Amino acid sequence: MTNADVHTLTGAYVLHALSEAERAAFERHLGVCEACTQEVAELAATAGRLGLAVSETPPPELKARVMGRIPNVRQESPLPKQPSRAGGNPAWSLRASRWALAACLAAAAGLGGVAVWQHEEARDARAEAGAEQRRSAELAAVLGAPDAKADTARLGDGASATVVVSKSRDKAAFVSSGLATPPSGKVYQLWFADGDTMRPAGLLDPASRAQAVLLDGPVDQASGMGITVEPAGGSPKPTSAPVALMNFPA
Repeated sequence: MTNADVHTLTGAYVLHALSEAERAAFERHLGVCEACTQEVAELAATAGRLGLAVSETPPPELKARVMGRIPNVRQESPLPKQPSRAGGNPAWSLRASRWALAACLAAAAGLGGVAVWQHEEARDARAEAGAEQRRSAELAAVLGAPDAKADTARLGDGASATVVVSKSRDKAAFVSSGLATPPSGKVYQLWFADGDTMRPAGLLDPASRAQAVLLDGPVDQASGMGITVEPAGGSPKPTSAPVALMNFPA
């Protein structure tokens, strides 16, 4: 990956379409490139807004159809490598493939996401995948709810966050971009703000700087949310000053 190539990876990074090595290299680049950091923040916020407009919950029978077909779908053997066309540009082909993958991921995210697993891994992954699928569907339902309201805030150091609340579903979603990696052994924890009481609402993935999550539990009477840095695994009550506090949109 050349210096010129790394600036083209902002979209693929936001859509989690990079390999582990590429992601690590790009996050090092974000530490020294203000333009890419800003672009990542804007793309992540845009993705959240697009989710509000186009997300759909898959019909209940779709999961049954997918799960029913898994044992009967034969895994294809890897295709032999095709020789490149004369005069072709390998670097451009790599970028084109990456962006084609990113486009597919964006379409899947907009429709709520449907996971497909290899036959060898399906049995062990079904329980976990089923839970993740339900959570993804619920996240999409909140983002696409007719009464969903969103508010975006800058958190400093180029980070941004958007909170989306649906009163009809009594749920809230959190979309972040550019959050600094927490210290080793620490994690960002989300909280519902119930007056002066902070109620646990889930953890962020410390390895990802851009993500969208559904807050754990109902909104209930909460008027806002907070983010703190906690020991890995989370805490029953905040043990540090809030990194950010956000009011829920009225």
